[in-house]
Amino acid sequence: MGDGYINKAKSTNWGTPPEILERFEGYFDPCPYPEPNFDGLNIPWPKWVFVNPPFSELARWAEKCAHEHENGTAHIVLLMPARVDTRAFHDHVLKYAEIEFIRGRLKFVDLDQSSTKPESAPFPCLLAHYGGKRR
Repeated sequence: MGDGYINKAKSTNWGTPPEILERFEGYFDPCPYPEPNFDGLNIPWPKWVFVNPPFSELARWAEKCAHEHENGTAHIVLLMPARVDTRAFHDHVLKYAEIEFIRGRLKFVDLDQSSTKPESAPFPCLLAHYGGKRR
């Protein structure tokens, strides 16, 4: 299925909304902006991880989350579009994580500053908590 019904964003670098980021302050970010000096997909992760991956590579990041969870990472939080019909969701998220649906549409931070104003994402999002929700 193509993305013809979704307006293409000017930016490809969308940062985590502050209200989400604050909840996971102090967590390791394996794919920070700008480009880190490491590849978050090819390093072991510490005990507490928050991931806002490039959505174009979501399947790879979801697989990494499941792998790291199985290898002892205590709490991984994956921010992702609520595309619950995908193979990646069923294979690497649903089997391992507790799902927290986000009410409303998130306003991601345009890290490239290519948009004139913040706009809501054209899709719903969720947080997948590997290791259970932190209360």
